[in-house]
Amino acid sequence: MYKSKLDLIATETGIKLIKDTFERKLAERLSLQRVSAPRFIRTGRGLQDDLDGSQIPVSFNTRFTDHTIEMVHSLAKWKRYALEKYGFQFGTGLYTDMDAIRKDEYVDDIHSIYVDQWDWERVISNEQRNVSFLKKTVKTLYTAIREIESTVEETFPSLSSRLPGKITFIHSEELENMYPGLSPKERENRITEKHKAVFIIGIGYPLRSGEPHDIRAADYDDWSTKTGNGTRGLNGDILFWDDLKGSALEISSMGIRVDPTALLKQLAFAGCEVRKELDFHKKVIAKKLPLSVGGGIGQSRLCMYLLQKVHIGEVQVSVWPDEMIGDCAKKNINLL
Repeated sequence: MYKSKLDLIATETGIKLIKDTFERKLAERLSLQRVSAPRFIRTGRGLQDDLDGSQIPVSFNTRFTDHTIEMVHSLAKWKRYALEKYGFQFGTGLYTDMDAIRKDEYVDDIHSIYVDQWDWERVISNEQRNVSFLKKTVKTLYTAIREIESTVEETFPSLSSRLPGKITFIHSEELENMYPGLSPKERENRITEKHKAVFIIGIGYPLRSGEPHDIRAADYDDWSTKTGNGTRGLNGDILFWDDLKGSALEISSMGIRVDPTALLKQLAFAGCEVRKELDFHKKVIAKKLPLSVGGGIGQSRLCMYLLQKVHIGEVQVSVWPDEMIGDCAKKNINLL
């Protein structure tokens, strides 16, 4: 039967250690400044992330306006807007704590209706809009995570490090060619079990099979631009092999953001051309927002992996189905 290597008090100590230390390393390595972030935004400006279009945001009205207010799903587009508002210059950027409620989420051991991320965004040049720069940025993030893993092991000797010395890169097209008979999730498990830490490049554009590796919104990550080897996509996911669960765990989704050409192409591809009239999209098309790279790193996901937990509810407080609560109790899983 599962037994956590840390009791509840030690777990809370570990969560604080990871959150306090990682955001400092993230800021130092990518030259980021912490900024305040919205928990909710006014509708109609194009800043909300519609995810895959299947989730409806929590919304409410106030006494002072007729406009509907929505809880954020993510800050993917707001961050780029904030780069321009704050006047961040080339090579610098921002990070923030993002808290979201996704009420339509199908909850399980790695998904919760409460989402917490370190969201970050950095100004880049047009010359940096390529796969080589994307990989360089991923390596920087991965190095920071490995350093945190070492700190956690020093603090809690029972938690031995599991990450390899380097992260493996593979394009989703190559991955499909390797395992044509498997589903995208099965491919992720197969390649991540082999290499332990993987970055899958190119998520959103249809592969040779006609289906994308996964769905991505049309208006922030660039998943349509051709790369040097003829594949498409300047984005991807960081995955770690979780031997406790026997599956790949997505830690981060990130990428180089759309320029005007990619945005127009992707809006047309997704049948969302009406969004061209929204404030955010108008600014991207008019080149009034800086080119950028950015992403989100799951706080609870990272804590779950580094503290070697089997359920995300062991590192965050949320609401769970009664059946899941009972099942966790039987399996000796202590939900916070």
